[in-house]
Amino acid sequence: MSPRQLHLNVNLLHSGVYPSAWRLPGSQPDAFVDIAHYVRVAQVAERGLFDAIFLADTPSISDRLDYRPFNALEPTIVLASIAAATARIGLIATASTSYNEPYNLARRFASLDHASGGRVGWNVVTTADAAASRNFGLTAAVEHGTRYARAREFVEVAHALWDSWEDDALIGDKASGRFVDPGKVHAIRHRGTHFSVDGPLNVPRSPQGRPVTVQAGGSQDGRDLAAATAEAVFTLSQTIPDGVSYARDLRARAATFGRSPESIVILPGLATILGSTEAEARQRQDDLWNLVPIEYSLARLAGTLQIAPERLALDKPLPDALPLPANANHTMFLGTVALARRDNLTVRELLRALGGGVGHRIIVGTPEAVADDIEAWFRAGAADGFNLMPDVLPDGLETFVDAVVPILQKRGLFRTAYSGTTLRDHLGLARPPSRFADSPEVRVPA
Repeated sequence: MSPRQLHLNVNLLHSGVYPSAWRLPGSQPDAFVDIAHYVRVAQVAERGLFDAIFLADTPSISDRLDYRPFNALEPTIVLASIAAATARIGLIATASTSYNEPYNLARRFASLDHASGGRVGWNVVTTADAAASRNFGLTAAVEHGTRYARAREFVEVAHALWDSWEDDALIGDKASGRFVDPGKVHAIRHRGTHFSVDGPLNVPRSPQGRPVTVQAGGSQDGRDLAAATAEAVFTLSQTIPDGVSYARDLRARAATFGRSPESIVILPGLATILGSTEAEARQRQDDLWNLVPIEYSLARLAGTLQIAPERLALDKPLPDALPLPANANHTMFLGTVALARRDNLTVRELLRALGGGVGHRIIVGTPEAVADDIEAWFRAGAADGFNLMPDVLPDGLETFVDAVVPILQKRGLFRTAYSGTTLRDHLGLARPPSRFADSPEVRVPA
């Protein structure tokens, strides 16, 4: 058996994960809408042999326009541009099951998988953001359980559509004039609670069979969705015991859905601040933190907790009574509260620990210290790898690639060359067969 290998993605958050990243001297304020910036970051990640780049998305303006850049460009458009400028790195885009339809989304991702030579993944989200709901004719976000029920059915339909062409359905025989074998193109005839979709997809089966299904959810509904459908999972864990507990829980749930517990790649978020010395790294953190307006950080924290900012006293702990909101990002809420309670932090200390709104674990230190931390999590089974969020892009990623990756390679933890061409190859995932290959009753007539 080959040794277990670490997986690394980069979360391409415009100027960087820190709200103040755009204010540093080398940063580009309009990078959030500059395709060349995204391409450059992806090329750095590919040079570092990363599994994939990841693009988050919210179909609304959900952050403070006056304080920081935000995710503005539609992710699959960005990834199409990146695909043309790279050769191996995986391309993961976020798309909401709340404000899309399965057929259009399945077609879009299958097209991108063809265009990229099989490098695409879909990050499944349900979108709890109230501002987004108002952009789609609703007055409030759909109730949590309903969102996840729709998401489960949505993924089921998308998978069926991606399977609707068998691998050898496209013949293209010039001599006989036979282009497609209609007996190998299948209607899905889905009739469910949320969707009615006949199929088949009008795009042949893509290089990966199906784009990789990715999910990020810490709620009970989110974990069940991941366990049932996801092949890679982005999560939030602040400690190794938390990470181990999450991994065990998710793998046990996967088994109840008839899946192999080891068939899911678990990738906690990790924000990195690097320096050639510990003091240099801490100074960089201070510089970034001092450029984050405190009112911005307070507003972000209040939004995560779903309370009024006035309830947060800077030099006191979080309020005692903080019930889990019915309609909120449960992953961020639970992670934030757990961090505050565990370390008995004041609100001011919590804001700094969160990087002014990062939410995920932040590690500050030398390349050797960061490599030590990553190895400890990996060997403990708390992570199969990480969804990295460098403090500033592209230079924070360049430092990681040039200084941390060689250490991980020397320790035998990370690849020294790509061994395959698809995202499934990078993640060690099998290529799924079409479910319809032996189902003549759903074949499309000639």
